[in-house]
Amino acid sequence: MSAEATNERAPRRRRGHRIDLRRLGRAALGGSGARDRLPDAIEHMAKVHRAHHPGADLDILRRAYVFAETSHRGQTRKSGGPFITHPLAVTLILAELGAETTTLTASLLHDTVEDTEVTLDQVGREFGAEVRFLVDGVTKLEKVDYGAAAEPETFRKMLVATGNDVRVMSIKLADRLHNMRTLGVMRPEKQARIAKVTRDVLIPLAERLGIQVLKAELEDLVFAILHPEEYARTRDVVRAHAGRPDPLEATAVRIRAVLREAGVGAEVLVRPRHFVSVHRVRLKRGEVTGSDLGRLLVLVAEDADCYAVLGELHTCFTPFISEFKDFIAAPKFNLYQSLHTAVAGEGGEVAEVIVRTHQMHRVAEAGVIALGKPSAAADPSDAADEDRVDPTRPGWLTRLLEWQRATPDPDTFWTSLRDELAQDREITVFRADGGTVGLPAGSSCIDAAYAQYGQGGHSCIGARVNGRLATLSTVLRDGDTLHLLMSPDTASGPSSGWLEHARTPAARIAIGRWFATHPASDPAAPPAEDRPPAARAAPRPAGPAARVPVAVVCDEEGLAAAHARLAGCCTPVPPDEVTGFAVRGHAVTVHRAECPVVARMTAAGRRPVRVHWRDPAGSGPGGCRVTLRAESFSRPHLLADLTEVIAAQGAAVISAAVEPPHEQRVRHTYTLQLPDAAHLPELMRAMRRVPGVYDVGRAGRPATASL
Repeated sequence: MSAEATNERAPRRRRGHRIDLRRLGRAALGGSGARDRLPDAIEHMAKVHRAHHPGADLDILRRAYVFAETSHRGQTRKSGGPFITHPLAVTLILAELGAETTTLTASLLHDTVEDTEVTLDQVGREFGAEVRFLVDGVTKLEKVDYGAAAEPETFRKMLVATGNDVRVMSIKLADRLHNMRTLGVMRPEKQARIAKVTRDVLIPLAERLGIQVLKAELEDLVFAILHPEEYARTRDVVRAHAGRPDPLEATAVRIRAVLREAGVGAEVLVRPRHFVSVHRVRLKRGEVTGSDLGRLLVLVAEDADCYAVLGELHTCFTPFISEFKDFIAAPKFNLYQSLHTAVAGEGGEVAEVIVRTHQMHRVAEAGVIALGKPSAAADPSDAADEDRVDPTRPGWLTRLLEWQRATPDPDTFWTSLRDELAQDREITVFRADGGTVGLPAGSSCIDAAYAQYGQGGHSCIGARVNGRLATLSTVLRDGDTLHLLMSPDTASGPSSGWLEHARTPAARIAIGRWFATHPASDPAAPPAEDRPPAARAAPRPAGPAARVPVAVVCDEEGLAAAHARLAGCCTPVPPDEVTGFAVRGHAVTVHRAECPVVARMTAAGRRPVRVHWRDPAGSGPGGCRVTLRAESFSRPHLLADLTEVIAAQGAAVISAAVEPPHEQRVRHTYTLQLPDAAHLPELMRAMRRVPGVYDVGRAGRPATASL
């Protein structure tokens, strides 16, 4: 529940019907009227609804209004008007966008559970499970129960509900729009706080759901509150052109004549830009002309007509080819479809033109609201790969819901949510198996690995982008074909450098959690033995190398039966000289004697434990893990040649990293699983025989530049 009052600084709404709050207040206070007729307060809303849905059942709307008006009776907004005017205004916003009857019913009731004694069970009994779910989805969590976490946890709850039914978020967006329109009675600092959350979270959600009408007005309202001086300058620019001839109207007349002569049925309209759009044009071009204050919209009946219009425009006018975009053949991730172009007007001015069908226009304006009741995907597991299997459950929403489950901390969730929504463009990457992965623009191969495999992304060791080997830090572009190379060892983990190149919250959270539970694998982190007990993570589950008891602790101070673990930082193998240090869990971590960790531990006063190999000649049937570093001269296909030799020796690549070339030299670092430690010398000799390689040695730690 928010304040109700007119915000004097806010821009006037450019389209639709504005509610007369005083008239609604009088109608609401006058009661619900006769039982069988619509109350005066919802008569206009019902008329708008019937225009979109001629066969709509208005009786449930009448009952919902009576229920809400009775529940809120006696409550007022901070403006002094009856509280019922708020759900009425929210419902009219949705009705104008073409929302179906169930959404409008829930909208009328959306504050009853939050602000009255009504319970969700009562709503369910009176109006059914669907309406109950929608009302529950938009009901805020109590601050008394959640404290400072109430707001992020409320948004988490709404997002989870939106994952099942996007109508939850459409009601929330309409609710926020009306509250933003009426924010003037709030203190300036509270106005700014609400406006910032609207800017950072709700406007991006409106954009991603394709609800451009709500997004545009929310942007203008936020602009007026957070940037009043820039808003005033933009308003003055618009007012300065108000009394002048509109060059776009003259161009529209010419386009109508051209299309009429060509026999293409079309409606040509001049669409004014909203204030934020004008502001962006002013920043981009420095000076705003009359043609910059709007765009031409051409509406036709069929998809083919769109291209017919485009052909006539480019034939009869001078086109600006750089401005052409085809969002019909390649729709945006938020369902948006149109052709965009620009032509020169009579005076040489640039006239931007948008061409779309009437159905495309409805979706462009109202987004998922125009799709009506959401439908379930035939196979929900496909939703992460194909954004439009169920258009009301887009891929970005599926990914967002996945990573939020891995983020129990409210602050981390809130920060990650804003970061995710700040990515204002999405790309589609084609997988080698024929599927697709949707990612925010700027994502790397690392992000794609976690988007495609979830936690299995830890096992990614390389990638081919458009058929060529590429580093995992490579930034992907829209339309790229990606083949991820995965290690067969599911116990392998990410490189420490991955966090520098991971852009999506899903990837960053997964990598961060892995290093939190595997601190010995992070070169930047101090050894677990050096950290206080509270900072130590649980022991790493035994991998293939750790399952085999290749080292035995000498019998001293009761440690004879201790479990020996091979350190991941130096990957000791027989017959390396080794030493150990006792750690929690009655275990001993075994390091190579020359490992830098040994020196740090000794300097810190930790006493080493004597260990030896049970079988110095080999590691037994379980094999061993080792990290090798190859120094070589940079040349094409070097990586492919090295990995081929490694595979020929029977070793499996657990992870690989390539440092940037320096003075025509390059360093490759591989963590390998060997079937037997006795094979290590022959493997190193084989790698040295690769042309260009001048040295191969054991590595103390992984390289930081990821492949």
